[in-house]
Amino acid sequence: MPTGFNLNYLIYLFQGMGWTVLLSLLAFVFGGLGGFLVMLARISRIEAVRRIANVYIQVVQGVPLLIILFIVYFGLGILGVSMPPLVAAGLALMIYCSAFLGEIWRGSVEAVPRTQTEAAECLALTRWQVLRDVVLPQAIRIATPPTVGFLVQVLKSTSLVSVIGFVELTRAAQVINNTIFQPFAIFGIAGVMYFALCYPLSLWSRILERKLNVGRR
Repeated sequence: MPTGFNLNYLIYLFQGMGWTVLLSLLAFVFGGLGGFLVMLARISRIEAVRRIANVYIQVVQGVPLLIILFIVYFGLGILGVSMPPLVAAGLALMIYCSAFLGEIWRGSVEAVPRTQTEAAECLALTRWQVLRDVVLPQAIRIATPPTVGFLVQVLKSTSLVSVIGFVELTRAAQVINNTIFQPFAIFGIAGVMYFALCYPLSLWSRILERKLNVGRR
């Protein structure tokens, strides 16, 4: 490693890496809960609910995550709602995840053959029982690979929260670089750390896709 970079800086990068993982998990868990509600709204029999959910998805997917971060952190601050960077980053990523996961899961639910739903309804099962016992077990099989793949995108997207001062991996690299100014070495190490986080998930997603025969005829 170049002169000036020492063990303390490396530890600082690993701490930032830990915050990246924690933020990703928080966003994915809470975004998943929101995404499940969005999915339910998208397949609702009430047209107004479907339309509202569709508008929500189109707006969130059509606006850069960076803008959502600015609105949550700076916009709410102007309105007098102050929140720590971790909370603001988690909320922005949760909104982002809920829209994308809701659409992924909606497509997975609708990919289950309609004949199975109709057969379950003939057995006098309620709509919730049909969804819980017949549709969701099959939809989970379809949704697992793209969901894991989306987690990779979430991990990389956490780098954007550095703009609001949250010290995750990218921000930690910036802080160190501002001290010793060795950008190629520092950001190269940060890139290797991101790769170490993302590649196993990408590989797992491909393995799941082959194992579950998703996307094959």
